[in-house]
Amino acid sequence: MKVLIATDGSKEATTALKTADRLLVHAGRNLDLLCVASKRRWKSPGTVHKNGYEQHVLRQMTQILERARTTLGPNGGTIRLLSEIGSPSSSIVGRAEDYDLTVIGAKDRSPGGEAGLGPVASRVAEHTIAPVLVARELRSDDSLRVLVALDGSTASFHAVETLGALIDLTSAEVCLMHVVETPWFELGLEEDWVTYSEEDKEHSEAGALEEEVRLEGEAIIEQARDMLRMHRVSISTRIEEGNPSDQILGEAERGQYDLVVAGAVGVRDLKHVMLGSVSSKICWNAPCSVLLVRELE
Repeated sequence: MKVLIATDGSKEATTALKTADRLLVHAGRNLDLLCVASKRRWKSPGTVHKNGYEQHVLRQMTQILERARTTLGPNGGTIRLLSEIGSPSSSIVGRAEDYDLTVIGAKDRSPGGEAGLGPVASRVAEHTIAPVLVARELRSDDSLRVLVALDGSTASFHAVETLGALIDLTSAEVCLMHVVETPWFELGLEEDWVTYSEEDKEHSEAGALEEEVRLEGEAIIEQARDMLRMHRVSISTRIEEGNPSDQILGEAERGQYDLVVAGAVGVRDLKHVMLGSVSSKICWNAPCSVLLVRELE
């Protein structure tokens, strides 16, 4: 497993290092720690000429990388230290497709506040084709609670495969969640659908559709369960109705999860790689770490 971990020495980056060290399987992992110095951030110390300035910056980056190596501890795996001067987001995105996973730090939610992404993290999450771990602080050092969002897409099943391959599930509890977008409004039904009797619902067109989508959701969850069976992990399931991103974020908060896993389906062409609205909203607003996995080509 080859992992790229971006660090700039900040609190968010240090948290991401610790979270990645805890979440990722240890066996056979190779970690590249990358520090990119933006010319706009690193100021020349007065009279130092260009070459002297670059040496000054490289020394500072080396210090950041060495502290990061120490943060990972003796069991971090094979570690390389990489430094570069340029655009942090462009450098990370440009390297990411050569790795199985890219790890970036993100803002932790302050008491009563909101989570979020910084400008570099948001660009990396938005434009990186390979899997990305947006790493926030874990809730527990012992157990691991994982919420997997399933919509039946190739991306969501690829996300389940990636979860099993990269994340240490030894002490994990996994919840497989499927959200059905409520179809009543599209069908032009009356607003009092919720007051219909069970018999009326069962014999109506909407009732037949509801049963169909429920069975489809169960089939999606069962397929994901089969994919994780070899890991002998504790699995629970949920099927909810409503707005997918709102339901997933709500469950992530209520269930005190450490990690949300989501397939990222969005615009992809030669010039653009954009997250879909659901995966983007989860990435920005989740109260915990998020593993984003794009659909296979």
